Amino acid sequence: METDDLAPLKDLIARQWQAYGREAPIDGLLLTSVTAPTGPIHAVYRPSLCVVVQGAKTSMLGDRAYRYDAGKCLIASMEVPIRAEITGATPALPYLAFSLALDPATISDLLLEAGGAGDAPAVAALAVHGFGAELVDPLCRLLALCDRPRDITILAPLIRREITWLLLNGPMGPALRQIGLAGSHMARIGRAIACIREGFADQLNVRQLADVAGMSPATFHRHFKAVTAMTPVQFQKQLRLQEARRLLLADDADVARIGYAIGYESPSQFSREYRRLFGVPPGRDGQQIRQILAPQLDV
Repeated sequence: METDDLAPLKDLIARQWQAYGREAPIDGLLLTSVTAPTGPIHAVYRPSLCVVVQGAKTSMLGDRAYRYDAGKCLIASMEVPIRAEITGATPALPYLAFSLALDPATISDLLLEAGGAGDAPAVAALAVHGFGAELVDPLCRLLALCDRPRDITILAPLIRREITWLLLNGPMGPALRQIGLAGSHMARIGRAIACIREGFADQLNVRQLADVAGMSPATFHRHFKAVTAMTPVQFQKQLRLQEARRLLLADDADVARIGYAIGYESPSQFSREYRRLFGVPPGRDGQQIRQILAPQLDV
């Protein structure tokens, strides 16, 4: 897609960012405007479409890197822990992007109406594709609704359904289809991921997770790694450590107590694995980020 084709989206994102910041008044629509490259960002992606209209970003899922820049988009088809960095951003040309939550029920309805709800092989939880020109108009109309709050309740669901239909019929269709198929391999892995997330502090039992997914342990392990680029143990560890970081930022609590709360019996192991993921020990990381956030909270 030519850069000029993205100009209307650039203008809308910049304007709505100035008006609303990250959280737009449309449910599930998040805006991003960044004027300098960032360090590692640790987060959990949920089923969503992320569109970049200026700058560049790289997201890591396990050992897989997904780079997307202007005119490209990333589809997250299930809930996965990631590490990301915004790599292309300057004050003159800020990184501009938005993400839109994807609704499994809408996808299922469209698949049933179109008669295309057959099973499909599991695909990776993240995928990058070129951004089709046909999506520019409905996405512009959705962003423009931010200025017309009275219309959001009625028109936003219709435009989102249109966007979802266009995605299903484009190169992102195979990844998107997995979100709406209740019996797909990916949906079954998703049920196991939900169990890991809900009991991330508990001892992992791969056989029980395989039963939840309706697979043999060997088949489950193979499909889980194909989708998430991680083993179930590695996946749980990432969730645990991201929760630990959240607890450290929310409460100046004892590091060992937080380690125990997320399932670590050994404080030294907790500290070692935390440092491996975030680059610094947990106590120091919490102090540093609180110092950064404190001035912002005073403004």
